[in-house]
Amino acid sequence: MGKGTDMARAKARRLKGMKKESDGIALGDERMKAEGRQEQDAARRQEERARALPEASDR
Repeated sequence: MGKGTDMARAKARRLKGMKKESDGIALGDERMKAEGRQEQDAARRQEERARALPEASDR
């Protein structure tokens, strides 16, 4: 996969985590809020790894 694909997947994962966290807030579900935050943290790490990849033209 390329850098752009990895970044897009990471951003989608982060949005999914944000949705889960906001649903947890709306429902008063602490576990769902925590899962959403964890998903966002994992996505941020995934984005950092994608940024570290060289561009396709650099290979």
